[in-house]
Order: sequence, then structure tokens, then C-alpha cells
Amino acid sequence: MLSLDPASTVPPYEQVRSQLARKITDRELAAGARLPTVRALAADLGIAVNTVARAYRELEEAGLVETRGRAGTVVSAAGERSREKVLRAARAYAATAREQGLTAEEALEIVRAALAG
Repeated sequence: MLSLDPASTVPPYEQVRSQLARKITDRELAAGARLPTVRALAADLGIAVNTVARAYRELEEAGLVETRGRAGTVVSAAGERSREKVLRAARAYAATAREQGLTAEEALEIVRAALAG
């Protein structure tokens, strides 16, 4: 499901969080999909339970997942709404870029720079 790069400067919890967030926004994990337990994912990845718990907590704070006690952690419907919100923003950005006379490549370079920083 996920993989960690031990040589990366990105902390393990952030690697877990970003990979899960990407799977949710890319719809690989649909609303209602159940995530592995914190303990199970930590064991699979060979990392501390608290590391996975932090990633799950940050995903929950972002509204991408919700914890339902004994029912576990599931992808929230808000994850789908987040994707729609980003799509609307992208469409608005594309319209603004066209209005300003930017080429598609120039507009994409701006987005790449924004995502990198």
C-alpha cells in the first residue's frame, strides 16, 4: 500500500501522510474506505506506532479521514469535497492565466514553483 524511503529527508510521518493524502485525492481510496489500523500499518512499514498515529491525526485535521472508534479510520466524504474544491481553484487559475496571456507551460511552471515552495 505505502512505501517509505529511509534515505529521504522527509520525516516518515510526512511520507505516510502525503502518500495517503495523494491516494485519497486521486480516488485510489474512495470515501468510506477503511484504512489499516495504526498498529498494522506501523508493523507493515517497520516504524513506530506514534509515527503512523501522527500521520492519521494530520489527515483527520485536514478532513481527509475520520476516526470512528472501534470501527477504525475511514476516508471521509470531505476528501471528495477537497478534490472538487481544488479542481474549481485550478479552473479559476487556468482562466486567469489565459486572460493574462500565459502559455500553458508558463502557467504550469508557476504551479510547479508554488507546489515546491
